Amino acid sequence: MQTVLITGGTGLVGTMLAKKLQAKGYELIILTRKLPADNSLSKNRISYAQWDIDRQSFDIAAIQKADYIIHLAGAGVVNRKWTEAYKKEIQDSRTQSSLLIIDALQKNTNKVKAVISISAIGWYGADKDPVQPFTESDASDNNFLGETCRLWEESIQPVGQLRKRLVIFRSGIVLSSDGGAFAEFRKPLRFGIASILGNGEQVISWIHIDDLCRLFIAGIENEQLSGAYNAVAPIPTTNKALTLTLAKEMRGNFFIPMYVPGFILRLMLGDRSVEVLKSATVSCEKLQKTGFSFLYPTIEAAIKSLNKK
Repeated sequence: MQTVLITGGTGLVGTMLAKKLQAKGYELIILTRKLPADNSLSKNRISYAQWDIDRQSFDIAAIQKADYIIHLAGAGVVNRKWTEAYKKEIQDSRTQSSLLIIDALQKNTNKVKAVISISAIGWYGADKDPVQPFTESDASDNNFLGETCRLWEESIQPVGQLRKRLVIFRSGIVLSSDGGAFAEFRKPLRFGIASILGNGEQVISWIHIDDLCRLFIAGIENEQLSGAYNAVAPIPTTNKALTLTLAKEMRGNFFIPMYVPGFILRLMLGDRSVEVLKSATVSCEKLQKTGFSFLYPTIEAAIKSLNKK
């Protein structure tokens, strides 16, 4: 079976994707800074290889074994306050990891057929008035996340010059029962509070983690996929609709809706509050034209699925 090399393989998406690739019979190599104590290629067909982005070092054997590379590495965007130092870390973790991959591919004989990289819909910024769903041909926004995504995608573009297929998935907010944004939405509901952020009308373009993982597998298996695609469900939602749908699924009628004013969010989150309060309506029409079908096209279907896990 073919071998997939994964960067960021221990994160939320990477962990789930590794399980799904493993179930399909792929051999997996997870790139990591620190090797686990037991690093044998064993019954689960997963091994680990070392790389160090800061030192620009890479286990050459790993790149030589790989048929495909899935590039997920990058410091968390909402994990910490956006100081100037952390903003630089967010950008460098993405661009420098891409440059390390490019360098390894250029300098070493390999059989890599394609690189499938994640990006984000932060590329687009906020909705304009009147709203026209963003498409892949729209320019990147000039705010911090827009610039980050532009640099991120530019850093992996040389893959194409190496005559290898490059696929970039601009992911919406990933909903998973194992953590991330969905866990944050659930927390207040444990106490019967449905926390609606701002006025709640801001549009959220989202994707169920199972569909995102299926997209990455399609990126490997469908050789017609090339270039950038918006990885978002066909039907966006709003913060209020998501929160109330989740509240009804978790609590029935036993919850209290509570609005959290924008100024409170700005005090709590600083610059990150812009991402919480903005509307971003993003189209997946280009992706659907490739024949990809979503398991969870609506927020209702996604929440019902995630609440069972």
